[in-house]
Amino acid sequence: MKKKVICTLLASAMVATMLTGCGDKATETDTTKTEGTDDKADDAADDATDDATDDATDAADDDATDAADAADDAADDAAGDAASTDLSDKTVGVCIYQFSDNFMTLFRGELENYLIEKGFAKENIKIVDGANDQATQSGQIDNFITEGVDVMIVNPVNSSSAETITDKVVGAGIPLVYINREPDEAEEKRWEENNWDVTYVGCDASQSGTFQGEMIVDLGLDKVDLNGNGKIDYVMIEGDPENVDAQLRTEYSIKALEDAGLEVNCLDDQVGNWDQATAQQLVANSLSQHGADVEVVFCNNDAMALGALQSIETEGRKVGEDIFLVGVDALSEALENVLGGKMTGTVFNDHFAQSHSAADAAINFIAGTGNDKYIGCDYVKVTQDNAQSILDMVK
Repeated sequence: MKKKVICTLLASAMVATMLTGCGDKATETDTTKTEGTDDKADDAADDATDDATDDATDAADDDATDAADAADDAADDAAGDAASTDLSDKTVGVCIYQFSDNFMTLFRGELENYLIEKGFAKENIKIVDGANDQATQSGQIDNFITEGVDVMIVNPVNSSSAETITDKVVGAGIPLVYINREPDEAEEKRWEENNWDVTYVGCDASQSGTFQGEMIVDLGLDKVDLNGNGKIDYVMIEGDPENVDAQLRTEYSIKALEDAGLEVNCLDDQVGNWDQATAQQLVANSLSQHGADVEVVFCNNDAMALGALQSIETEGRKVGEDIFLVGVDALSEALENVLGGKMTGTVFNDHFAQSHSAADAAINFIAGTGNDKYIGCDYVKVTQDNAQSILDMVK
């Protein structure tokens, strides 16, 4: 109907324009009358054109408003369905890649508390430790399938195993929420193409790497280039090399330096597997080999940064004066080190937002409202300026 009204008004404008043309052919001896006719025709054309434009704009606004209202109504309905779902007898199976991981300890604690808050019975929330072994985790997933859990939340040991995990869980008719370790793009595309009840909840790891690099950029070359060679000489301590987060943090932390026009020089790049003790030894080796040339130590997580700090202090070096150190996760101890000047900075990996979003996604699947295939959360760059506020939040 709205399109028809617009077309009619535009046609009226065209008729008025034609009348203006006819007015130009009026009797030449009555100049005033001719001009008056022209003016009236012009006014009619202008009025009709303005009316058409206004009505077209109003129609577009109405369409946009209607679409927004429909989206809001759908979201409200979905939220209402999820909120009204009785979860007291529903079971959720949660697979964590490794309980000893500092960040995942915070994540699973908050996840369990939030699930209970939302209505799950504590005894129906089953959280298992994959012990960083994919075979162990695969067996746990098989057990959850046999038990017939209503939904599964999986933090995979190896992201490369996602296809196999998905096929198992979807084949059993169980909705699946991946957390923290993102499957690759091809795997996520399969979920979309097959309209499976599978989603991923997590942050964009490239953002965390970028924030690490930006913290060094913000210090300025003059401060960081301690040996005066015009480059940023760094050591990189990576997490699990198969983990997408580790790969992106490694890549984008250095990319941030290069994008800022800084020249970089990698003195050492080692795999610490997210482990504090391993990182401590690796950084000790790097400092022993490269000495004062090590200007920056990048760690893919805070646990490894804490290990790096131990070696830095053992060597008599002081962060902020003759070396710089950054991590990711914003663990309490790391935040205290940032405040005390023992770490240059970290990146808050928001376990509150991620765990809550994962739980909400699981509830949506149970309620039958579905989810987007990717549910993202933002990281937060943490320096001395805001470390206290983050620490107050996580304690």
